[in-house]
Amino acid sequence: KRPPPQRSTQKSPAEFFAENKVIAGFDTPGRSLYTTIRELVENSLDAAERVGVLPDIDITVEEIGQEAFNRQRGIGGSGSAARVDERLYKDTETVKEKAKREKEEAKQRRQLEKEAKKKASKTGEDVEAILRRQEAARRGAATRTRSTYYAVAVKDNGSGMPHDDIPNMLGRVLSSTKYNKVQQTRGKFGLGAKMALIWSKMSTGLPIEVRSACPGQPFVSHYRLDMDIQKNAPHVHAVKKLSNPAGWHGSELRLTIEGNWSQYRAKMLRYLKLIAVITPYAQFSFRFIAENEKNYVFKEFLRRTDAMPEPPKEGKHHPSCVDLELLKRMLGASRQRKMPQFLHKEFSSITLPYAQRLGAELGAGGAADTHP
Repeated sequence: KRPPPQRSTQKSPAEFFAENKVIAGFDTPGRSLYTTIRELVENSLDAAERVGVLPDIDITVEEIGQEAFNRQRGIGGSGSAARVDERLYKDTETVKEKAKREKEEAKQRRQLEKEAKKKASKTGEDVEAILRRQEAARRGAATRTRSTYYAVAVKDNGSGMPHDDIPNMLGRVLSSTKYNKVQQTRGKFGLGAKMALIWSKMSTGLPIEVRSACPGQPFVSHYRLDMDIQKNAPHVHAVKKLSNPAGWHGSELRLTIEGNWSQYRAKMLRYLKLIAVITPYAQFSFRFIAENEKNYVFKEFLRRTDAMPEPPKEGKHHPSCVDLELLKRMLGASRQRKMPQFLHKEFSSITLPYAQRLGAELGAGGAADTHP
């Protein structure tokens, strides 16, 4: 029997990055939380610097327990259906499984007591004190490996996003305002915030909340959206225009993702400290709101100068760095009508007299006044 013919299939850019999220730093829940914060903070810095405003950035990470997360998804509340088969749920165990677990725990406890007595005989320390310390270490290790859910919010006072462009700017991979520009930027592909949205979609299924206003805009744009990963297209759940009497401008993004704060706590705080060092004109406020109030964290990095560096200027392509495909795109987009003007205006390091010499050198291929 002949095998059926193979059919070629295509993937959208969003589908590719969702399957290969390690490329963008979203390989584990802990690193995904860290990368989400980092990408949103650096987007906020870019937005403030774009309009010449001293950056003021607020970051909030709120821990969400399983019950609260289930309520957000509309399950597990008083109106939910009763469980029929408890064995289908991860948070339950059979009598046999419970007996096996208790037997294993008793065995581990006896081993720990044996080790504690051996250590106490050498150091003279109380056995119970050694056991309490070992138990605290065991719980800490279990917490560091446990993933949970977090509501991440980053708010800035930057340029904001145009109302109609918000869905594409956040919900379509490889859509960016930085393309086709020769200019120094923190990011090039506009992938960071979109990957955070993809991770939110994959780990929790909840949409993100966006508030944004451009300078002088009389309203605040409010969107609730996620992404259709297969189509690489935004899916807008709700959109509103809210009043803006205070004239606020900037952006605020809120999303719920799976993460691991305990595992990446030190790296996140170190990142904020370092970004505050290299941007002394920015101010950062960070809050971690834990279910246990004892684990609450607040860090503030105050602005140390009001002088901002000059924004990077847009440059031009150097002739030696241009390939045939880029040259075709530049010719199609140029407004210049003569070849010397095209060479002089669109490339760096080419003066008008030098461009005229190049035009004259074309010979049979065209004259100096040839249209590009």
